[in-house]
Amino acid sequence: MVEFKNLKVGLKGVAQTVVTEENSAERFAKPMVPAFATPMLVSLVDAAAINAVKDCLPEGYITVASKISITHLVPTPLGMTVTAEAVLVDLFQNRLTFEVTAFDEVGKVGEGTVERYIIDLEKFTLKMLERKRPQGLNFD
Repeated sequence: MVEFKNLKVGLKGVAQTVVTEENSAERFAKPMVPAFATPMLVSLVDAAAINAVKDCLPEGYITVASKISITHLVPTPLGMTVTAEAVLVDLFQNRLTFEVTAFDEVGKVGEGTVERYIIDLEKFTLKMLERKRPQGLNFD
């Protein structure tokens, strides 16, 4: 088993975006408020978690999300900046758990947890592609 020596509790990552029509709630449904969409908040906190550990992984390894639990506390209107922060709070074998928060210029807009797993990209991709093959057929 590969050891992840560079990973340690306390690692932090950040991701940031400006709220535009492209990442607003109106992108997903109309009529809707012209504010930062919850799915985009989920994506932003997940990006912060990725950023917290990506430079600490061995070559050929990445992380994939398995569980994201977010509370979107208040809306952020168009033109404001949202900054997400992720802190690695637990590391068990290849499972990483992050506490995440998001802020705009006024205050906290979201909070929650993100769980990601460290995977060997090549092996994972091969297993994933096997799901596309019909059962019982040999393509080799």
